[in-house]
Amino acid sequence: MHDRILIVGGGIGGVATALACARKGIAVRVLERAPVIAEVGAGLQVGPNAWRALTSLGVIGRLERSAVLPRRAVMLDVTTGEEITSLDFGPGFVSRYGAPYAVMHRGDLLTALIEECKATGLVTLEPAKEVVDLTQTAAAATVRCADGSTHRAAAVVGADGLRSTVRRFLLGEEAPLVSRYVVYRGTIPRPAHAEDAVMLWVGDKIHYIQYPVRGGQVLNQVASFASDRGDPGADDWGTPEELAERFAGVCEYVRDGMRSLDTAKRWLLHDRRPAAGWAQGRVVLLGDAAHPMQQYLAQGACQALEDAVALGEAVAASPDDLPGALQKFEAVRYPRAAAVQQVTRYFGEICHLGGVPGTLRNHVLGARTATDYGHVDWLYRAHSDDAVPALPQLPAHLNLYPHELAREIR
Repeated sequence: MHDRILIVGGGIGGVATALACARKGIAVRVLERAPVIAEVGAGLQVGPNAWRALTSLGVIGRLERSAVLPRRAVMLDVTTGEEITSLDFGPGFVSRYGAPYAVMHRGDLLTALIEECKATGLVTLEPAKEVVDLTQTAAAATVRCADGSTHRAAAVVGADGLRSTVRRFLLGEEAPLVSRYVVYRGTIPRPAHAEDAVMLWVGDKIHYIQYPVRGGQVLNQVASFASDRGDPGADDWGTPEELAERFAGVCEYVRDGMRSLDTAKRWLLHDRRPAAGWAQGRVVLLGDAAHPMQQYLAQGACQALEDAVALGEAVAASPDDLPGALQKFEAVRYPRAAAVQQVTRYFGEICHLGGVPGTLRNHVLGARTATDYGHVDWLYRAHSDDAVPALPQLPAHLNLYPHELAREIR
């Protein structure tokens, strides 16, 4: 069987890409290794850049009941509970960026994308298809699955996440970069006192997040800290006991929230250095397979949605030259995604400052007003194919790993 577009990976990026192609009248097959196509995780922040992408994909109508439009984002000191700075998401924000800021459950978004894919009649979703091999010629690309089946296509899209099999065939075996930060996350029934906002408490190598999802009925919670014990991922690393120790001195509000935090499972944070070469012949990467990033700007899924729309447009514009279309896609998306990867690391360093550097952070960010949108224009404003908004000047050391901003300030 010869497909036009074959997508490896049935997460948000892969299914959104399938929908983007289907909206252009292109038939797509999606292969997902898991036995059921479902999203892992809980809450998801959708900036206006991603909301515009979802609008172009035609899924907003399916999200209206489950998505929450918070009033603002606010950063607070995790020890004192005092507000440091905030960003207003009111009419001025929506007018400036042409879209709101939303929060939702990851599962609700994936379900909406799947439903729209099915409605097009152009998308075939196949679970339990683990890709183990990839080859290509000038005429086509072929994948082989663990069950022995093969699939041939005019173009293959690797949307198979951080540990992408497709990436390995294009860019080699380099392992993801390991962070020492451990994450605990989950959802609870929303307490009556919870603010209708994205709340971020920051402190010395720890942070805590809350925001409502599922129509405001549920509260998403995230607690994270840098573990200095054992090797990342080992049994004695980032344990619930260490979590309790690290958060022992936090403010009363965070302490109360921590009592209901699910500690049954923990996650290790990874990312990669920006690396070109996503598009090679008839194969291309997108989303976490191309540019995995840490969570501090809440842009991982958002950038995958931008990828999806851009790839759909590129393929539709050059249907007779798919290798050229994939190259154009990378040329558009690589500078943008690499910039977001880089600034995400920078913001993560800022969030986790303590002591005197943390006090300086609070002073500098506290001088901003809630409608000072200039510092997020580069991220949220629409950008054309040939114009990525200018970034603020970043410290040169961000090209080093591990990141050393805190040490340099100290």
